[in-house]
Amino acid sequence: MVVQAVAGRERGGESEKITLNLGHVDLGRIDLLVQEGFYSNRTDFIRTAIRGQLASHAEAVDRSVARHALEMGLVTYDRAALEAVRDAGRVLHVRVLGLARIAADVPADLARATIASINVLGALQASPEVKKALADRIH
Repeated sequence: MVVQAVAGRERGGESEKITLNLGHVDLGRIDLLVQEGFYSNRTDFIRTAIRGQLASHAEAVDRSVARHALEMGLVTYDRAALEAVRDAGRVLHVRVLGLARIAADVPADLARATIASINVLGALQASPEVKKALADRIH
């Protein structure tokens, strides 16, 4: 049972930090574009470039999301939803493109009893105890 699913692009503040290695010449070119006013800073350039690439591959992403039956956006699983899954004698196979969130009110034993597998393309937010309990099920 999905308590909350929010589709679409992430809003400010809900982002994942990544590390990116670039060659000196590429970095210099980015800095030149920033200096010339094309972009406000390096991050602005990188985000714009990534969004451009994602837009150019949007149809392929949409087909892949449909083919793999992925939930897209922000999906939150809370205690009540997982208790309903358990009471129905079912288990979940969580497949999310975006952010999968297991709420803080979910105990590790309930998560283990109701979540058979987790495949997240993006980020998974859960307590350290829940992540440890599901470690062998996270792909």
